[in-house]
Amino acid sequence: MPTETAARVKIVVPGDNPPQIQGSPHLKRLEPYGDVALHTNRPGSLAEQIDRAKDADIIMNTRGIVTWHAEALHQLPKLCMIATCSIGTDMIDLDAARKLGIVISNQPGRTAPVVAEHGFGLMFAAAKRAAFMTTAVKAGGWPRMDNIYLQGKTLGIIGTGHIGAEMARLGRSIGMNVIAWTFNPSPERAAQLGVQYVGLDELLQASDVVSLHVKLTDDSREMIGKREFELMKSNALLINVARGDIVNTDALVEALNSGHLAGAAVDVYDEEPPRADHPLLACEQVILSPHCADMTPEGVDLLNEGVVDNVIAFLEGRPQNIVL
Repeated sequence: MPTETAARVKIVVPGDNPPQIQGSPHLKRLEPYGDVALHTNRPGSLAEQIDRAKDADIIMNTRGIVTWHAEALHQLPKLCMIATCSIGTDMIDLDAARKLGIVISNQPGRTAPVVAEHGFGLMFAAAKRAAFMTTAVKAGGWPRMDNIYLQGKTLGIIGTGHIGAEMARLGRSIGMNVIAWTFNPSPERAAQLGVQYVGLDELLQASDVVSLHVKLTDDSREMIGKREFELMKSNALLINVARGDIVNTDALVEALNSGHLAGAAVDVYDEEPPRADHPLLACEQVILSPHCADMTPEGVDLLNEGVVDNVIAFLEGRPQNIVL
């Protein structure tokens, strides 16, 4: 615990929009340690972003839309830590951070039940064609189109970390047959989760619903593209609450517009927010949410508590949740 004579650190929140941590009672826990500069609007340029953080010892990155590439990190000589309000760290150049000795701390699994519940809800919305039916009825229509009955169907989980594991549990709870693929499968993990690990092609061919839960890396970028959609069942659903760049958007749009896929439910995009003419927005059988899977009061509080916990642990010399 810092003493009263110890130098106070400067902690910067570079752009808290949409609101995440502003007004959180957890910020008061940082008062003994340092001064918090919280910017409620997004930086309008890289220069403004760097200017906001130029004297920062610690950055609390509450929004993934504020990215930290090598160009920016090299201009922050005092920076020793970035703590994220997220599981993902793809908004940070991790290699550059390591070379500069900047500690990156995230929140693995903290909001897994919240995110998985959102994905589970999106799956139902897509299966019952909720957005399409709502739009049609509001326009005076009375469409007749088959919905998808999920019980007894096969749910394919791609990525079995905390969120994927919870999605598997929810799928089993309604009587779905759950199969899975991950980069590092093991019999022990399969038994723990109650799933059968299969090859990726087999999963795509067998699943009625494919749900994405891998982190974004060079290995997972656009791992679902034209070839993979062609392997999927006609009338299957795709759920993505992971990262937009895991899917080739053009291939997804083609699969939807051709009628090969019954629908898709998407919380994440290859550009956020998507532009007004983004091709996915014109597809009929899509459910769209604005990267908000953990945006419940409970989820927001968990993340705000977690980012402050990580900062305090670092300042007290016991860093935790360090991204290697």
